[in-house]
Amino acid sequence: MHSPGQANPRRRRILLSEGSSLSARQAITTLGLAGHEIEVCDPAPICIGRFSRFVRRFHRCPGLGHDPVGYLDFLLDLLAGDKFDVLLPTHEQGYLLAKVAGRLVPLTGIALPAFEDYVAAHGKASFSRLLTELRLPQPHAEIVASAAALRRTTIFPAVVKTGIGTASRGVRFVRKPGDLDHVTAAFENDGAFGDEVIVQALEGGYLERAQAVFCHGHLVGAHAYRQIAQGAGGGDTVKESVSRPQVRAHLAQIGERLNWHGALSVDYLLDESRNLPLYIDCNPRLVEPVNALFSGVDLAGLLLAVSLGETPDEVPASRPGTRTHMSAQGLLGCALRGGSRSALAAEAWHLWHGDGPDAGGREELTPVGLDPWSVVPLAYVALHLLVDPRSATRFAEQTSRSHQLNRMAVRIIQEKIEATPLASGQR
Repeated sequence: MHSPGQANPRRRRILLSEGSSLSARQAITTLGLAGHEIEVCDPAPICIGRFSRFVRRFHRCPGLGHDPVGYLDFLLDLLAGDKFDVLLPTHEQGYLLAKVAGRLVPLTGIALPAFEDYVAAHGKASFSRLLTELRLPQPHAEIVASAAALRRTTIFPAVVKTGIGTASRGVRFVRKPGDLDHVTAAFENDGAFGDEVIVQALEGGYLERAQAVFCHGHLVGAHAYRQIAQGAGGGDTVKESVSRPQVRAHLAQIGERLNWHGALSVDYLLDESRNLPLYIDCNPRLVEPVNALFSGVDLAGLLLAVSLGETPDEVPASRPGTRTHMSAQGLLGCALRGGSRSALAAEAWHLWHGDGPDAGGREELTPVGLDPWSVVPLAYVALHLLVDPRSATRFAEQTSRSHQLNRMAVRIIQEKIEATPLASGQR
């Protein structure tokens, strides 16, 4: 593998499945620093992924959440008419792409597991069942399929999650039985009981996340970090890399059981008194890979190699103690907590100078020194928040729009899009 930031003599042309997520923006940085040629497709004409010196071309496409059939047709036409070495699913497009992987492999390189295994990791209830099967630690949980069953739960305090959702979407907290009526009514109005709902005991501990890349069930690289400060939507404003051999071993178990091919990430709460990670969520994709890059592990590069059909050697663990931050997330988080203009100005000052209580480390989302164009979305967010701090809610909601899955899109993918799995000769 090449060193981070060093030009890759094997320059590849890469298409990202979307450009609006924080993960896509960070993948652009990681792959761009390696010298690859990047193009992005997204339904939003102005998305965070467009503002990068590494992005050669932007393709406006239908949104996965609004029109998964149109999105797939657009993607197939683009891949058939133009040569890309790799299609990189950076967000929930993987749900659709795993179902039609047999149509994609003749057109480009891509790393995805079998659709049924993708669904097992993607669904919150099915992932809980997988943890139970593998005897891996998780909070006490109950899976319910109706409003009546939810009202009968005895787990308090608890986190109640819909079957489909990313970050804070579809997540509610219940502290006592009296909270259930409001949550149940909200889930009924949203149609959440068309799928399973999971009730998890609310546990304490440090929130940490781990990321891994697999090649046909074998782990080839992993990284973990702790959330130091929380930003908008429960995301990370500041994170610090950690060494977690036990989590790495658990990830290897999960990947082997699912014969995972590609990237997979998990969230967990670390009970330090017992040195026990309690797994609470799974994302079947590569989430925000820059902290890993700065810690010595190029997960995006490993994913690229696997997508090209290579079999990389397993890389050593990343360095602990690497701190990174996302300035835009910090500003949004400050505004959502009710911060005034003066508080936002102080937050911006601390983030810029790296001297605040939660600051420090390198910028991972908008690294202006490495990618000058990335200052545009950061400046846009900062100016709007300083003019009107209440606009933070609108910015946060924009991250869950048409490029993400929803129940309607899942139903269309399940019922109207024919499965085309990989043939034995394509694996």
